[in-house]
Amino acid sequence: MDKQNRISPAVIRRLPKYYRYLGELNKVGINKTSSRELSEMTGFSASQIRQDLNNFGGFGQQGFGYDVENLRNEIAKILGLDKKYKIIIVGAGNIGQAIANYTGFYEADYEVVALFDKNPKLIGTSIRNALILDADDIEEFLAKEHIDIAVICTPKSVSQQVAEQLVKCGIRAIWNFAPKDLKMPEHVYVENVHLNESLFSLTYYYNQMRKKENE
Repeated sequence: MDKQNRISPAVIRRLPKYYRYLGELNKVGINKTSSRELSEMTGFSASQIRQDLNNFGGFGQQGFGYDVENLRNEIAKILGLDKKYKIIIVGAGNIGQAIANYTGFYEADYEVVALFDKNPKLIGTSIRNALILDADDIEEFLAKEHIDIAVICTPKSVSQQVAEQLVKCGIRAIWNFAPKDLKMPEHVYVENVHLNESLFSLTYYYNQMRKKENE
């Protein structure tokens, strides 16, 4: 097993934040930064940032810091953002449509090529340049088109069935917004996104803050 396969998932989850903040520095013309400055922006400690980056080679020089554009490009390579990805969305309801309209996809070379739904009122309409197709045509579509990532925005009751259908058609990466954790084979990576879990965490910290204020 190579070194990168042994890197903690927590490290990988911090990299997109570094990438985002470096992009903000780049936009305002800042060419150099340090782990201390990144710490102030991201909320992670400077030592944590250095340790994270050292997993991939470091990229900085003592006394100089980091070249912003170079570091951002290196993180992009690590995350695979130096490539283009084609995406389909299964479920063209409110969440599916919101994702299809997300401008961040297009800024980072993710292309939503089609959406699928069973609602006849939606089939044949478009979101941006992506056509909403009949969900019954998914297998035929995937037999003709190479798709890298599938996004599931279906009801909970059919999400597992939809995921299994996608995997059978060759999909290996699923971004799941259905309120159910999917059970997939080891060769399929699933990122489960539960909006309620994030909201419930926010509610907890909000109430803790109120308790302190009332003490």
